[in-house]
Amino acid sequence: MTRKTSKAGGAATRLMSHFKTLGSATGAGSVRIVAGQWRGRRIPFLLAPGLRPTPDRIRETLFNWLQREVVDRRCLDLYAGSGALGFEALSRGAAAAVLVERDAGVAQTLTAAAAALGATQAQIVRADAQAYLAGPVTPFDLVFLDPPFALGALTELCTLLEVRGWLTPAALIYLEQAARDVPPTLPENWRLIKETRAGEVRAVLARRGDGTP
Repeated sequence: MTRKTSKAGGAATRLMSHFKTLGSATGAGSVRIVAGQWRGRRIPFLLAPGLRPTPDRIRETLFNWLQREVVDRRCLDLYAGSGALGFEALSRGAAAAVLVERDAGVAQTLTAAAAALGATQAQIVRADAQAYLAGPVTPFDLVFLDPPFALGALTELCTLLEVRGWLTPAALIYLEQAARDVPPTLPENWRLIKETRAGEVRAVLARRGDGTP
């Protein structure tokens, strides 16, 4: 009996094959989804300047912090890169995730990964992070801020998220930076609730408002 393949499934297969071929020439890697409906699945990504997937250890710590705060939440992965944080959130029950990525090739890989996973709740947006935050606003419950360390943009990004109305009243914001760097200045109505370090990475979780979900 011949098995038919859907157009969407066939397109995803062709895209993933394309990026495997491209990756062999330009350099590529993959990250593993830790838990949830896609537990154990690997997400391929293209190497690009500044692209640095969140280490497995820190990702596990982050989602242990979040626990049920992920389920049915709207998430923004502002420097998506490999997509590890956005796809992990969806795997664990997030209602939707917007993954913003400036690099065209990396954004295409994210689109292919979303199709391969069947992640219909994922929206891949090719845009610069600051340009995206300057556009039409829809508030998010959970935001991942993991820009290239060299940018030093965390304070500016936190300010934009707050003053432009991108956050729901009790939103959670995850920030990742080089451990050697000075911590960013957070808006006055944010409070730091978790912090960890692993090697050269410092990761923190902040909550907006009075902390009431």
